[in-house]
Amino acid sequence: MSRRPAVAGTFYNGDPDLLTKDIERCFLNPHGPGRIPIIHRQQEHKGDVIGLVAPHAGYIYSGPAAAHAYNRLAADGLPETVVILGPNHHGLGQAAAIASATNWLTPLGTVHIDTEVAEAILSSSKFALEDDEAHLKEHSIEVQIPFLQFIGGHKVKIVPISISHLTLQDAIALANDVGSAIANALEGKNALIIASTDLSHYEPQDVANSKDAIAIEKILELDAEGLLEAVESNAISMCGATGTATAILACKALGATKAQKLAYYTSGDIIGDHKQVVGYCAMSLEK
Repeated sequence: MSRRPAVAGTFYNGDPDLLTKDIERCFLNPHGPGRIPIIHRQQEHKGDVIGLVAPHAGYIYSGPAAAHAYNRLAADGLPETVVILGPNHHGLGQAAAIASATNWLTPLGTVHIDTEVAEAILSSSKFALEDDEAHLKEHSIEVQIPFLQFIGGHKVKIVPISISHLTLQDAIALANDVGSAIANALEGKNALIIASTDLSHYEPQDVANSKDAIAIEKILELDAEGLLEAVESNAISMCGATGTATAILACKALGATKAQKLAYYTSGDIIGDHKQVVGYCAMSLEK
């Protein structure tokens, strides 16, 4: 069974040639890395990078920030499996939903699900359940895949996990449970974890910058519970906070000892309107 793209032609170009050119422009954008990464398809994943945080808006807005994350990954080499955690914006399906489709399609081709890893997570988590409904309309995971394919990841298998908005205590419980299940499933494997998230939504630029700095600092500290508490107490409209906390916990269990901020800007920095902005960041979690 194949999962067809839900937002090709809206969040990103549905034409493969034009999409490739758009991704190239993200890398070359002044807010991006400024270069297209040298892609060594045969390069083994060094494993220094255990996790990434990348945004998921339309490529014209967040693409240059996402390019920073994938530029870092390209330098570290491609893993065999990528677990992608994205927020569920539509409220469909289970709280932690793992897609059962055996492959996902994008305009750049097909990526396959790592069913072995998916089943291992399902078997050791009380929160994660197999569910395709949560993924039907969702863009937060989908928009990551063309970037992964662009840097040579056509053979990389994925495990997409959609996570619903939860109360603070439920979010902490889910992050601990699913984070542990992911770490156990990936132990000894050539793998990576991606948390897909945007930061503040529709705040004035100065407010967004201030709130986003709090969330970014918690990620830099690898403080998963602190991130969730800070998002709650400071009313930070970070849509993927629970997935990011889950990724932090899994990455720490797999040996991450530090995080790096690779990029941060807002939609206002792209379009010049700073009255109501969305914040975008790229980060890496590393040994």
